[in-house]
Amino acid sequence: MHYTIRHVTKFAYESPISESVMETRMQPRSDAQQHCIRFGLSTTPSARVRMYQDADGNTVHHFGIPGRHSRLTVTAEAFVECGTPPDVPSTLGADAWEALDRATEAGEFWDVLNPSPFAKRTPLLRALAEEMNLRRIADPVSTLRQVMADLYSRFEYRPKSTRVDSPIDDALSTKQGVCQDFSHIMIALVRQLGIPCRYISGYLFQPAETPTRSTDGATHAWVEAWLLDLGWVGFDPTHNSLADERHIRVAVGRDYSDVPPTRGVFKGLSAVRSELMVGVSIGTAQHFTDPTMFTPWMSREASSPLAESDSQHQQQQ
Repeated sequence: MHYTIRHVTKFAYESPISESVMETRMQPRSDAQQHCIRFGLSTTPSARVRMYQDADGNTVHHFGIPGRHSRLTVTAEAFVECGTPPDVPSTLGADAWEALDRATEAGEFWDVLNPSPFAKRTPLLRALAEEMNLRRIADPVSTLRQVMADLYSRFEYRPKSTRVDSPIDDALSTKQGVCQDFSHIMIALVRQLGIPCRYISGYLFQPAETPTRSTDGATHAWVEAWLLDLGWVGFDPTHNSLADERHIRVAVGRDYSDVPPTRGVFKGLSAVRSELMVGVSIGTAQHFTDPTMFTPWMSREASSPLAESDSQHQQQQ
């Protein structure tokens, strides 16, 4: 399946700022099941964009705007091919737990087995674990499926019920949240069981005829667990499903703090107010209708700022 993605982030400042520096993690990954064929990042005001790869293999683009400005628009466009992941068995062998413990005891998975900034063990998380009777059952796959199904049944998907920087206790206390919250909670629970688990940011293609819990036109998040010979396997607690060819992976990390789409600082002479609006359009495509639409690895001036009329369609989970 081929997808086109356009991700627009718009910042507006209450008073002009004199300088801004930003990095983005918006380029879809390329791996065994997914290939980013084309990618381009542009800014308004225009800036020279550079790139590097972080320790997790995510492509990071960074730029600085030294001039005085009151608005900033970052536009990322991608063309991605996604294949169908290998089938995941319903169960693993009787010795799977023992094999998993042997594989992780050397410390290679330390960072995805221990608490992280957004996937911490809190009193509310411990209470949830007790309610769920969290424990290892027959094998790791069966355990992960049960944890995911339990979270799906206990939590309500409610857009805007939490913020991008909300701790898991906000969702745990109200039993509602968005994909980011469900992913952080599942990660925190699964790591307690000794299963390496990491956070995935990306997009979910949602056909019009297929109802989903997540918000259309927004970024998405799910988790991946390491399962011996199966490698990293995606689990989507928002939809109680395995990740498939509709899940477009952008970045991986311990949790959201490692992979925000944008992160930066700015310099201003007075108090400033910033507004963030994200518009994501995603759909299938077999080829480019306009090859000049994408300028890989280079910056160019956007043809026009994001239309104000589009703001009602822009949401970030």
